[in-house]
Amino acid sequence: MQAPLRFQPLFREYIWGARRLGSVLGKPIGDAPRYAESWEIVDHGEDQSIVADGPLAGQSLSDLLRTSAADLLGAELACDRFPLLLKYLDCDRVLSVQVHPDDAYAQKMTPPDLGKTEAWYIIAADPGSLIYAGLKAGVGPDELRAACAAGRTEDVLHTLQPSAGDCVFIPAGTVHALGSGLLVAEIQQSSDTTFRLFDWNRVDDAGNSRPLHVSQAIEVTDYGRGPVEFQKPQSLPTGGQRLVGCDKFFLDRYCGGSQHEVGGDGRFRILTVVTGGASVAWGGGQSMPLPLGQTVLLPASLGQVQLLGGDADTVVLCMGMP
Repeated sequence: MQAPLRFQPLFREYIWGARRLGSVLGKPIGDAPRYAESWEIVDHGEDQSIVADGPLAGQSLSDLLRTSAADLLGAELACDRFPLLLKYLDCDRVLSVQVHPDDAYAQKMTPPDLGKTEAWYIIAADPGSLIYAGLKAGVGPDELRAACAAGRTEDVLHTLQPSAGDCVFIPAGTVHALGSGLLVAEIQQSSDTTFRLFDWNRVDDAGNSRPLHVSQAIEVTDYGRGPVEFQKPQSLPTGGQRLVGCDKFFLDRYCGGSQHEVGGDGRFRILTVVTGGASVAWGGGQSMPLPLGQTVLLPASLGQVQLLGGDADTVVLCMGMP
């Protein structure tokens, strides 16, 4: 694999979505009113990223992992599926209050899954938008259960007022919800396991409410975490900033106007452009434009690439495994 891989996005239509995936990020959405998510990189059961172009066009991420795992991931990473999932979210309405299990709990489920630790990068935020991140200090299972039963779950949640460029880290076991008016990039473990505590008493177009999983959610919540705050960026030797570093993934930010060296350590990288536009160069003078909203997977075998920022406002997120 001697070139970056581009994939066809998978779109999800939920009641809290709108149309900014198309109008802001340039995604090829259809005519429906509520596109909530664009899954950029995914290998989770039937949900598969498909290579969009080049000699591997039409192959799924699962296919590539099955035939060329070392080239794709790196020889040191042994995974039976691609370990990360990258998505964009258009939060026109507040999302459900939810929590995700850790790996140990998820492996006991039927069927087994990974846990879900995730991180959010805020691309845009309307004035007054909120993020619900963690429980207020002193809230335990009894207080959480009582708040859910009374329909007042938000009373026990810690809130943040985000701005573009903020980053929030949500380890498994953290109660959370994205508020309305947000456009977000999310990196997470490759899992789709969610336990909902509260969905704001909403119903879909057919009058149906989404199922809740209060007992499981209360069981998997980490009551020792307390309130979650914004991440504090740490400078990297490569000129970027580390926003999140944990045992599941890292999330770095590179800003435009200069060149950055990315990869070259025998492991894959994911790049996605959340502001402006950039390009990536590799090998003997080959290059590829990275417009706003574009995501590429850099196979481990590709080696080091040069990330070329556009204007000073360009922001590129870089993700991988520790």
